[in-house]
Formats: sequence, C-alpha cells, structure tokens
Amino acid sequence: MPLRPDHLDFALRLDAALAEAGMLERAWSPLSLAGALGLVAGGARGATRREFEDLLGRDVAEHLAALDDAVAGGPDLAFSTALWVRDDLAVLPEFEAAVRARPASSVRTADFAGAADRVRQEANAEAAEVTRGLIRELLRPGDVRASTQALLLNALWARVRWSEPFDPGETAPATFHSPAGRHRVPMMRRRERRPYAQAAGWRMVTLPAADDLALDVLLPDDPSAAGAAPAPEALSALYRAASAADVDLALPRFEVRSRAALSGPLANAGLTTAFTDRADFSALSERPLRIDEVVHEAVLRVDEKGAEGAAATAVVMRTVAAVAGRPVRFVADRPFTFVLRRRSAVLFLGTVTAPQDPGPAGD
Repeated sequence: MPLRPDHLDFALRLDAALAEAGMLERAWSPLSLAGALGLVAGGARGATRREFEDLLGRDVAEHLAALDDAVAGGPDLAFSTALWVRDDLAVLPEFEAAVRARPASSVRTADFAGAADRVRQEANAEAAEVTRGLIRELLRPGDVRASTQALLLNALWARVRWSEPFDPGETAPATFHSPAGRHRVPMMRRRERRPYAQAAGWRMVTLPAADDLALDVLLPDDPSAAGAAPAPEALSALYRAASAADVDLALPRFEVRSRAALSGPLANAGLTTAFTDRADFSALSERPLRIDEVVHEAVLRVDEKGAEGAAATAVVMRTVAAVAGRPVRFVADRPFTFVLRRRSAVLFLGTVTAPQDPGPAGD
C-alpha cells in the first residue's frame, strides 16, 4: 500500500526541519506527531487552521483516519491518546467528542494550578505503560506548569518481526564510516531476494516483516549527504522502482533515540501562529489558548530478529499572554536513513550516523 502523499510530505518536510535544527542522527514518529497535531488542528480556526492544513494536508480528518488504520489490527502494536484539561477550562463538546473518537482515548480533568508536577508524572506513567517502558520521562520537571491549560498525550509502541530473520552467527564487527570518523560496529548480514530500488540519487532496500510492516533502509549516492533524507519525489520514485532482486545486505545492529522540543522545527515547517498570542483555538475552547510546547521522544532498536520502536508526543497548551547470478551489494557502512512503515503511514523515520549497539537479539 503506498504512503499517503500528504503524510509523506509532512514526514519529510518536518524531517528536513529537524536536520536543519542540528539533529543529524535522529529517530521520530510521523504517525505519533501527526496524530497529536491533527487532533489539535480540530480545535483551530482561521489562519491557525490553515497553517495546520498546509502542514498536514487539507483533509486532516482523512489523514487521521489513515493513521488509525496503520495501527489497527496489529498484535504487536499499541497506540493511545489522552487529554488532560484544567478543571476550570470548558472544552467545546465537538472537540472533546473528536478526542474520544480516537482509538484507546480518554479525557480527564487535571489540577494544573495546584498539582502540575503530579499531572506530569501521570502523563509520563501513561507513556511508559503504552511504550512498554521504553519512554519513561517524556515530560521533564518544568514542562507542565501551574499556568498549563491542557495537555494532549499520544503514545505508540510497535514490535517488528522480520519475515526472514538474520542469522546471529553471521553478525560480525565491521567498519562504519560516520561523520566523526571510522568505528567498528556489529554488522548483520543476509543474502536473499528482497525489494530493491535505485532512483533519484538514492538506493533503497526493504526488510519485509509480519503484519504489513516493512523497514526501508536508504543510502544516498553521495557519501557526504550525512543526515539528509530524500525529498518526497525521490522517495516516491524509489517505491515505484522497487522490485525483487538478489541482495547481499549488510546492516548494523543499532539503536537510535531522540528527544526534542519541536516548537522551533514546527515553526520552520510553517506552523507559526499556533505558538504565539495570535493563535486561534476557538474551536477547542472559548478561552484564548496557544501551544506552549510540543515535546516528542522516540526510540528504535534493530537487531537480527526484528525491531522495536516507541514514541510519545505531548502538546502542552496555555492561555495567550494576555539468488541467481551476482547479487546487488547493499552495505550500510555509512550514514543511512530508515523508514518503518505500515500500510499508508510512517511509524518511524530517522537517520543513523553512528550506530549504537542495542545488543544481540533476545528470545
């Protein structure tokens, strides 16, 4: 199933903004972040709403429906949404209904004025439960304050099992060429027929997995393009060009984790008024609100048996101020980009510049 064009554009547009912000090595979840932003967009009007639509696509509701489909029916997928609302904040019924319509969602009142840190800890505990303990402290002290009006949390967990696992006995140390220099990493190896493509200055190999999941590994033809991801047109060209080929694959075992406050990258991607006193969230509440910060954390581990990923997004709101023949060799021994996808959505996207070993695959 092809990725939705608006979702793909959002993912790569924000990924470029993260790279420009200095996050050369990164992992993040377009699905989690788009899910949180799409809900908040439902409370926006005027110029604020138009900026959300420019970022997420004109049909935000259809975008959200595609995200719901991407996490539906998977035995090793967990997804939840929770909204904490200040006990004296009147949320419009239409907005509350939209939140409650999301899979595994809840709406709760919170005493931000008297117990802001307790609310923060409750949100962190919720994220830790959904992510199987991979994300334990999304929100740090000070992220939630007495002035907070609402807190929207989205959490995602996924386990990926390769259709054809790597043989741990074939994993061996090899040189990886990172921007900081060469270093040795555990390199997994497997030769088989698998989807492969070369187009638009990139090469791509796909690792199929159970339950409609797949991990794409992308190498730029230009070794100096560390930290970059392909443009939407280039990635679409790779998907169109993909076909089965005899591939001799060498891929590092790796773990990559990122945590970031996203107000800057989101503003650079076009979402500007939502973080200012000019924000219009009058479809959420009659009280004038703005986004204080968007905090996002994600981790992806890849080993011989598969992958495990987790992500959480918090949107904090406050009031305005006021085999045959020779195989194709695909050796990921320099910075590469990854796309972990299911159906029409990207669960995780990122770039590895210096692989950190999570250890051999467990049972």
